[in-house]
Amino acid sequence: MRDSGVSLSLEVGVRAWSGLLGVLGMLEPHERQALLQLARRAIAARLEGRPVETPAAVGGLARRTGAFVTIRHNNRLRGCLGSVDGDAPLVDIVAQCAGDAATRDPRFPPLPLDDLPEVVLEISVLGPIEPVADPANIEVGRHGLVVEQGTHRGLLLPQVPTEWGWDRDTFISETCVKAGLAPDAWRTGVRLFTFEADVFGE
Repeated sequence: MRDSGVSLSLEVGVRAWSGLLGVLGMLEPHERQALLQLARRAIAARLEGRPVETPAAVGGLARRTGAFVTIRHNNRLRGCLGSVDGDAPLVDIVAQCAGDAATRDPRFPPLPLDDLPEVVLEISVLGPIEPVADPANIEVGRHGLVVEQGTHRGLLLPQVPTEWGWDRDTFISETCVKAGLAPDAWRTGVRLFTFEADVFGE
């Protein structure tokens, strides 16, 4: 499988996959900026071995939902980790995921502190995860996708198929591979879920 740019930082059960609460709403521009600045501070703090101070969890920053932080260096993926669990305010989720993306993505060594000024950050704030009755309803460029079968679970963000130029069937197949399943597993009984995301970057 080509590199999807997404890795999960924790394993979650069916209830967590489908249990994100609230309706996706765009964050205010100042809230987006606050989260991007927080993500950068959180990475620096993690690399320096110190705690990070988070802004007040008010307004959209208090939303309890999942999020992913993507790190790119020289236009290439350098880390991406996230959480689908909405059990903490968004500021805490973003701070944790940013630090993890820089240091715990198993595909990369920890980000050197000297490289931090050169990286570009992107945050994806997840909306509710909904079951899919008909794969034909999955819209490339709008929906992120979750595949689940038994203990196998995989997630790809909405921007991934657009970046790779995938059609819908390829998107579903690649998400199956992300879950450790055969590419055509979605035709034989896996559970599919979609979500939308508020995606913004530096």
